[in-house]
Amino acid sequence: MLEVGLVGYGGKMGGLICDLIAQSGDLKLTSVYDHKNQRNLQSRQEDIYFSNDWGEFLKHSQAVIDFSTPQATFSLLEACLEIPRPLVIGTTGLSEETHQLMRKVSQSVPVVYATNTSQGINLLNQFAFLASKILEDCDIEIVEMHHRSKKDAPSGTAMTLAEYCANARGLELEEVRVSGRDGNIGKRDKQEIGVMSLRGGDIVGRHTVGFYCDGEYLELTHTATNRKTFALGALRAVRWVMVQKNGIFSMKEVLGQ
Repeated sequence: MLEVGLVGYGGKMGGLICDLIAQSGDLKLTSVYDHKNQRNLQSRQEDIYFSNDWGEFLKHSQAVIDFSTPQATFSLLEACLEIPRPLVIGTTGLSEETHQLMRKVSQSVPVVYATNTSQGINLLNQFAFLASKILEDCDIEIVEMHHRSKKDAPSGTAMTLAEYCANARGLELEEVRVSGRDGNIGKRDKQEIGVMSLRGGDIVGRHTVGFYCDGEYLELTHTATNRKTFALGALRAVRWVMVQKNGIFSMKEVLGQ
């Protein structure tokens, strides 16, 4: 039985992960990082260790799933320098400083970092790479849609898709990314990769990568209709990460792509 610690249980993803762990036959939720010390998870499962101390939280975990906030993820990584644990991180909107810290932690433990843990979106990454390479004369525009409560924009998933597209063409994403247009901006640059965000309602997640050519265009779309797909992917990742060597991995490796 793999003993899992969870950071971010108070969010929508956290609740789903808790429920799915309870239904699994090989995982057990043993530790929860509870920064407010509310312990409102006890109604879900008994024998869970609650703590607002990172060290104590990690001591009661064999591996950790993190769907929290950029600030909490940074603190978790700092704590893992002292008490290393395999990690599955699904938090988006991370700073470059956090990514540097993640690379440092990964020298001691395996880390799965995924901006999206669904199977379909990770296939879309591969399709986007292939299309970007083949349709080299086409303009690339990415549009992502999420619920009104999502705080970061563009979404981490959209940024990952853009990175795949840029890498396929040998481009540095931050040199060619455009995430807003307004006014007399002039002609579109051929190397531009547009990454646009829409927010509203309760949309779980929709990502479209468009390749706009002269005379035709191709649009590849992934739509998430239920957050359960992300939670199932996170559990798949935590099982996988436990048997890996040190390093940073993506869902591509988890899914064997």
